[in-house]
Amino acid sequence: MNELKCPRDGRQLETVKDHGIEVERCGTCKGAWYEDEELGMLEAHAADEDSRRGMIDYAKRESELLCPVCSKPMRAFNYRASSLDLDACTEAHGFWLDGGEDQRVMHLMRERVADLQRAGSAQDAWNDLKRGGGKGSGLVDKFKGMFGGGPRRGA
Repeated sequence: MNELKCPRDGRQLETVKDHGIEVERCGTCKGAWYEDEELGMLEAHAADEDSRRGMIDYAKRESELLCPVCSKPMRAFNYRASSLDLDACTEAHGFWLDGGEDQRVMHLMRERVADLQRAGSAQDAWNDLKRGGGKGSGLVDKFKGMFGGGPRRGA
């Protein structure tokens, strides 16, 4: 790869290993350039392939940064509909992550996995409840106990 310059401060980027991935990092601002497939490799540290499916770029808008590879304006976006703003090359060369954003990406992916697991557990419990068996039947008994368990008096 040609010598790349930091889109924030113009300093030369250094090739480093970050989370086992070879990326180009700015020694000054600590931002890093992740080639297109390397962002997926970063996400894979926190989530399996199924959990990583879906759009990653929401609320796309013009970025103030230029791509370190092609020098074209990048686009900024909300990463996976979160408040984390990332910048991506419009020619799919890669992503610029400011210092610490790599950690936020992994944190958001771990949250996504936990949310998917909670949703799956809730769906399983709901299905059990509808069938009248399994874990859900205890839930029905709890609700009956809490609310009298039968028709309201005076109704």
